[in-house]
This record gives sequence, C-alpha cells and structure tokens, in this order.
Amino acid sequence: MAHVKVHGRRSVWAARRGEVSDAIHRAVTSVWGLPEEKRFHRFLWLDDEDLVAPRGHAYLVVEVLCFTGRSPAAVRALIAAFFDDVAPALGLGPDDLEVIVVEAPPTHWGIRGRAGDELTLDYRVDV
Repeated sequence: MAHVKVHGRRSVWAARRGEVSDAIHRAVTSVWGLPEEKRFHRFLWLDDEDLVAPRGHAYLVVEVLCFTGRSPAAVRALIAAFFDDVAPALGLGPDDLEVIVVEAPPTHWGIRGRAGDELTLDYRVDV
C-alpha cells in the first residue's frame, strides 16, 4: 500500500496535476512494483504565501505514505527515481523537490473495513 501527498504552490502546479500524478505514479510502479491501478494521490495546493521555504517558486514536497516492509535499498531506489526521473520530467532541479517516505505498520491502516494486516495484497511490500 502507498498513498502519495503532494504539496506545492497552486499558482504553479494546479494546472499540471495530471502531469505530476503520472510522473510520480511511473516512479512508484516501476521501482516498487505497485500495480498500475493502485494510484492514490492527494494534491494539497497552497496559496503562494502559505508555502514558506527557502527554495524556488516551483518547490514541490512529495510524501509517500506506505506499509513498512520495504528495504532501505528499495526506499533509496524510489528516492533516486524521483530525482532521476520525476524531477526532470517536471522541470525541477534537485533543490526544488523534496521526497519524504513515511512508513507505518499495516496494523495502523484501516482499509475496506479491516486492518491493513488482514488484507491480501496482489503485490509485494518486502522488496
């Protein structure tokens, strides 16, 4: 399981939501092997004055919320894909993208009426 939250300035990113979603989804599916249909993205666009950071105007923060179980190498590979593939696809330099991977045990997720550890997944988490 993985959910993605994207924070950025509405004035820069709102019109590019599909492009951002596609670039992120390509990275997550190719690196972690998530099924194509498992796209869970939330876009939290902010007014310019509501995002204060010593970065460029196009600064983007991506949080990947996922089940625990992926190896440190798998997490590093996803982060590398964001900087090698996603950032260039969106015209971002490395200083204008931040990626945060937040893990929680499946017991801490409620999905389709049950705890996450009671689900049968059609993909691996232990990559």
